[in-house]
Amino acid sequence: MRRRRLGSDSDEASEVNLTPMLDVVFIMLIFFIVTTSFIKESGVEIERPESSDATPRPNAQVMVALTAEGAVWVDGEAVDAHRVGERVAELVSDEGGVVIQADRESTTGLLVEVMERIRQAGVEEMAVAATRGTP
Repeated sequence: MRRRRLGSDSDEASEVNLTPMLDVVFIMLIFFIVTTSFIKESGVEIERPESSDATPRPNAQVMVALTAEGAVWVDGEAVDAHRVGERVAELVSDEGGVVIQADRESTTGLLVEVMERIRQAGVEEMAVAATRGTP
C-alpha cells in the first residue's frame, strides 16, 4: 500500500470553493428584491392631517403634494397649479389613481382647485391622503 504525500495534496485542497456562497448570496438578493415594497413619495415633506377613517390606496400611481406655502408637486417635480391636470393626465393610466397629499397648513382653496384641474383632465379616481389617528 502506498501512502499519499500530504505535502502535494495540501496545495490542491487548500482552495476554497466560493460557488456555494455566491449562490446563497444571489438567492438572498432575489428574495429581498421580490419582498421589498416600493413606496411612491411626492418629493416634499408633508404633514398630513389626521383621520380615523384613513385607508390605504394600493392603486395610486401619481402622488400630488400641496405644501403649506402653496406650491404644488407632482411625483417629485414642482408644477404650476394651472398645469397640474395636464401633468397628472400624462402620468396616470386608466386603472390607476391619484393621491393628493395636502399639508395641514395648506389652504382648502388650493386643494379644491387642484382637485378640479385633475378632474377636468379626465382623472376620476383620486383621494386625499391623511394619517390614521385615534377615533
